[in-house]
Amino acid sequence: MEADGKIKYRIAEYKKFGILYIRGINETKFYTMEEIKMKLLIQRVREASVTVDGEVTGSVGHGFLVFVGVAEEDTTEIADKMIDKMVKLRIFEDENGKTNKAIADVGGNFLVVSQFTLYADCRKGNRPSFVKAGNPKLAEELYEYVLKSLRDRGFEVGAGVFGADMKVSLLNDGPFTVMLDSEEICH
Repeated sequence: MEADGKIKYRIAEYKKFGILYIRGINETKFYTMEEIKMKLLIQRVREASVTVDGEVTGSVGHGFLVFVGVAEEDTTEIADKMIDKMVKLRIFEDENGKTNKAIADVGGNFLVVSQFTLYADCRKGNRPSFVKAGNPKLAEELYEYVLKSLRDRGFEVGAGVFGADMKVSLLNDGPFTVMLDSEEICH
């Protein structure tokens, strides 16, 4: 116990039989790996850019700014389903002002940024836990896979730098923001 009377937690995590165990001093939490999957936070933008160390590493005009969160059990198959859903989302206005057009229909493109903080768990205390985020090696591989897959579909794709301290600026269009969670999309 700390001098201020607060209990200090040590987190130990391990995986066994498809379950993530997070053990603290006073409690253990269990998550099935199916509960922790890829997330895409999609913002419809008029323009957006990402800067690393004062240099713009990626930008987009009319299109999507996409923040990608990867979990430990994610695969290229999950990424493919998420990408397919994302490019087919009809969240651009048609000639009647209805959200009825997909990104390809309006000639839009992508700015894609990795963001493990999409897995912030704020249920306990004031400091978020990120134990549900995938390991950096896997996350980087799947992030690069998302970039390549979008380019292979004919889109121009700007990108952040994986793991870097990035400054993202955007002019949100709407605003229109959608969270795709593979738990909902892939099951």
